[in-house]
Amino acid sequence: MLFKDKISIVTGASQGIGKAIADLLAQEGARVILWDIQEEKLKDVAQEIQTRGGQADFQQVDVSKLAEVEEAAKTALDHYGQIDHLVNNAGITRDNLLMRMSEEEWDLVFQVNLKGVFNCCKAVIRAMMSRRQGRIVNIASVVGLMGNLGQTNYAASKAGVIGFTKSLAREVAARNITVNAVAPGYILTPMTEILSEQTKHMFLNLIPLKKFGRPEDVAKAVRFLLSEDAAYITGQVLNVNGGMYM
Repeated sequence: MLFKDKISIVTGASQGIGKAIADLLAQEGARVILWDIQEEKLKDVAQEIQTRGGQADFQQVDVSKLAEVEEAAKTALDHYGQIDHLVNNAGITRDNLLMRMSEEEWDLVFQVNLKGVFNCCKAVIRAMMSRRQGRIVNIASVVGLMGNLGQTNYAASKAGVIGFTKSLAREVAARNITVNAVAPGYILTPMTEILSEQTKHMFLNLIPLKKFGRPEDVAKAVRFLLSEDAAYITGQVLNVNGGMYM
């Protein structure tokens, strides 16, 4: 197994891409620590992993609140003594045309999608640097690269994640810590299911492979970047989008 004896934190792990990532890392032998605000869903995910023979714990954490994140990271470090992997997957959308977008819709997306990444990285980076090892993968988005109508807040937050990733990668590379991003395209998740059929059809026409991605497609990309096979890769954005953006 790739990640035997590794401790992996996955944020936004209650459903969709985060759940798929947690499932796959557990299959590879990692003890996964699930962070999300949806405690009951987290409990279900943890139980599913444990039923299949994996190791999983969960903590109810609002990644937009630094104090909560730091306390959760401290609990994990006190209990296990290390954090090997951090996957920043937690994210939300509040779509609207800019002329109609409220300040609250803008701020909330940035608090979760971008400040959440800052909070989580800040909470674990010192421990990783002390051990001179660690892997961080931030989940960005294809719209952070190409933009999308009605998503100025979401696209800007994900573009920020990409810039953050490249900058942090430079800061910690000398300590044998890699920081990369995965930018999914249209992935079939609860977040995308709410889109209109017209929007879904528009996206499908943009995808050369002519099919939507699955959460497992993103999880496999994350697995690679966390593995020793990617030890000489840092500051990169791995696109998982079926050719939607090249």
